[in-house]
Amino acid sequence: MLQLRKATRQKAKIRLGLSSVSGGGKTYSSILISKGLASSMDKIALIDTENGSGDLYANLGDYNVITLEAPYTPERYIEAITACENAGIEVIIIDSITHEWDGKGGILEISNSMTGNSYTNWAKLSPRHQSFIDKILQCKAHVITTVRRKQDYEMTTNSQGKLVPQKVGLKEVTREGFEYELTVNLELDTNHNATVSKDRTGLFIGKPEFKPSESTGVMLLDWCENGIEPIKEVIKLNQKQIDKLLVSDYETVYKYLDKIENKELQVTPEHLSQLEIYLETLKTK
Repeated sequence: MLQLRKATRQKAKIRLGLSSVSGGGKTYSSILISKGLASSMDKIALIDTENGSGDLYANLGDYNVITLEAPYTPERYIEAITACENAGIEVIIIDSITHEWDGKGGILEISNSMTGNSYTNWAKLSPRHQSFIDKILQCKAHVITTVRRKQDYEMTTNSQGKLVPQKVGLKEVTREGFEYELTVNLELDTNHNATVSKDRTGLFIGKPEFKPSESTGVMLLDWCENGIEPIKEVIKLNQKQIDKLLVSDYETVYKYLDKIENKELQVTPEHLSQLEIYLETLKTK
């Protein structure tokens, strides 16, 4: 049954986007912001697809780097993000996500290499790209993504009635709509000044342009921490699941008891006693 509840803002992990043309300072700004978000520099990891640019700012501190080379498939990005999570990284910089969409081995190149019906092909490609987006959104760490911007054009009719290309501004080189998934999106100019194009935090709306710094990260971290702990759904084990556990190996039973102790799983006192007795039995075998 669907139930109403009072709205509460939970603690969150930031999903920050930085976009600019070449030379806008995306990498440098990302590292500075990360210093304010992380407890220490060794808790920051940069996934580098920009030909070694991730190592250029080693003077800023002992952050970690994963060098990601072609093919830039969604799955390779996901693998890199997972490696960072497993290492206990607090802030992951993906520099940049452009390659996943428009790089060698990225989604567009895969699409161009496929034969057959375009609609059918995209029915296969879209879920792969979405898995990459979902990995960013569900990541256990703060995530900063950088993306390239390039001049965009559209065809318009001139005074002679001929179609001619016309500049319509700078466009992010990734699949359209990615910005809407972010908490905050900052656009950098060639002087490294940032303006906000999206802001769910309310920290930057109506503010003048600024240069991102470590204090920007501290401000974002304070916003992330200013909420209640995320609500966890507690799963209650039924009799069938208990019966299955009572014939499992030691490691499986131990893991379940650990989850019960951490209140991730719920059992009746009787079931808990059964599992503890069974675990002791396995110890003696």
